Amino acid sequence: MSDEAVQIIARGPRRIAEAAAAALEAEPATEALTYSILEEDEDHDVWRIDAFPTTDQEREAIAAVLVRFGDLRVSTEVLADADWLAMALSGLPPVRAGRFFVYGAHDRGLAPASTVNLRIEAGAAFGTGHHGTTVGCLLAFDELLKARRFPKVLDVGCGTGVLAIAAARTGSELAVGTDIDRVSVRIANENATLNRAGAEFVHASGLGHPAVRTRGPYDLVFANILAPPLVALSQDIRNALKPGGLAILSGLLRTQERRVLAAYLSKGFKLQRRLHRDAWATLVVRRP
Repeated sequence: MSDEAVQIIARGPRRIAEAAAAALEAEPATEALTYSILEEDEDHDVWRIDAFPTTDQEREAIAAVLVRFGDLRVSTEVLADADWLAMALSGLPPVRAGRFFVYGAHDRGLAPASTVNLRIEAGAAFGTGHHGTTVGCLLAFDELLKARRFPKVLDVGCGTGVLAIAAARTGSELAVGTDIDRVSVRIANENATLNRAGAEFVHASGLGHPAVRTRGPYDLVFANILAPPLVALSQDIRNALKPGGLAILSGLLRTQERRVLAAYLSKGFKLQRRLHRDAWATLVVRRP
């Protein structure tokens, strides 16, 4: 791919945008694609997909998928030669999710005294707290904390580490996270230090890393990843949990909810709760 970084934007009705996002998920060539989907104009039913290809193959695959959805208006913008990610994050407001208040360095003076304040610097990692899936996980966790505590917590696909850090800051004695991206692991560990949280993050694919395997079983597993790996890891997550343990699953579109839930129900899990935020779903399931 050329040195030009681009952003592909697609706008259209919610039904079409969600279908296009699901098609991007199902396309093997865009399996590692960074993208988001959100409501841009509620009054006129305008939803927006933002995709950030990193290779020519991804760019071509995105175009091939989106062209199948004729009601979408698609455009491509060249990103300026600047730290555009840092610039974008600097304009994001803090997020309140139940007892949790997630903020960046630019908003450190806004943190209330009555909340669990999490300073999260994203850099190149996913999980500032603004995405519907991260907010869904935090809201689900906040609700669970009203009834019980979770001594051992595992965060699969930790990104910035916000979920494991939230667990460590609310009393979990062990909070360990994994990610397949080494940069995310570094950022997550830095965020744990910033928050004086006893959370630990390791580079790993799946749940076989010794730091994960030897310290289970867990009371709670976060898995805020994508629908295909959520399905593929359903048995491994079951094995990692104590009987009666809970899993908070997200990273999936509402259109993918039935597929993911079916995979977990087939492993004996029981659905405890579901949350919807924008086009995204969060599921809370319990191992019997």
